[in-house]
Amino acid sequence: MSELVVKDNALIQASYTLDLAEQRLILLAIIEARNSGQGITHDSLLKIHASSYAKQFGVNDKTAYTVVKDASKGLFDRYVTYHDKNPKNGKDRSFHCRWVDKIGVEPDSGIVYMRFTSDVVPLITRLESHFTSYEIAEVANLSSTYAIRLYELIVQWRDNDGVTQKYRIDELRQKLGVEPDQYEKMSNFKMRVIDLAINQINEHTDITVKYEQHKTGRTITAMSFTFKQKKAPEPIAKDDAFIKMTDSQVKTFSRKLAALPELGSLAPVGMETPDYAKLIADDLRDTDKQKKYHKHLSGLGFEVAKSKVK
Repeated sequence: MSELVVKDNALIQASYTLDLAEQRLILLAIIEARNSGQGITHDSLLKIHASSYAKQFGVNDKTAYTVVKDASKGLFDRYVTYHDKNPKNGKDRSFHCRWVDKIGVEPDSGIVYMRFTSDVVPLITRLESHFTSYEIAEVANLSSTYAIRLYELIVQWRDNDGVTQKYRIDELRQKLGVEPDQYEKMSNFKMRVIDLAINQINEHTDITVKYEQHKTGRTITAMSFTFKQKKAPEPIAKDDAFIKMTDSQVKTFSRKLAALPELGSLAPVGMETPDYAKLIADDLRDTDKQKKYHKHLSGLGFEVAKSKVK
């Protein structure tokens, strides 16, 4: 199932510096709150499983726990700068606030806990005005935090024919989380931040991006971006698609599979054939484990092609 992330555009437009793991941890926390039905309030203690991080971003569970634990500690010290207007006089305001005010770990379960601050909560949950939605799959393969931030900034302009506003260079640097002493030369900024981010976005996400430089005299003072939605790929029937089997078929073919010499040698040491058949029966009902038996099922006369769930 696709995992949807929703952030208020005030937060998308905010200025903050996060490393890649911290950015990903926030995305997972938002998804957790939505999927659990818990929502996000200042009282919400969100639970993020290291296994979820591992699954989404392709690392092993042990590494994932270390990453999310360290990322939660990093978030505890981070802050975000956001802007709004004073509702009484319409004047611009800017604020600094922390991302989270409480973190915790449960090492034996591979779980990290975190609670967003009261200032950040409405920025994430306020959906009655403009907001940006995107699937986490679109950013899962982005290894640069600049690429994630640029993707977020760009896709909020979907309703503007794929054309963003002009961002002043100093403003863009802040929004992408580039420190003042990083990539001070324009050539380095373009190569290490903009070009790197756009190359990753174009390769791994659902859009193709280009940028335009705007000059004052000979100096580049602003950038704007244009993007197009990629065509959705045609669905491809997979050979390892899950096979729908009746209980009777599972019972019959698990016995036959357990009796095959090439599979019998894979049985746990000391396990009798009837018990091995029960183990295989459980595997045949499992969407991930079943596929290793497909070629053997075909050899036993089960019509695999006609039984696949598309």
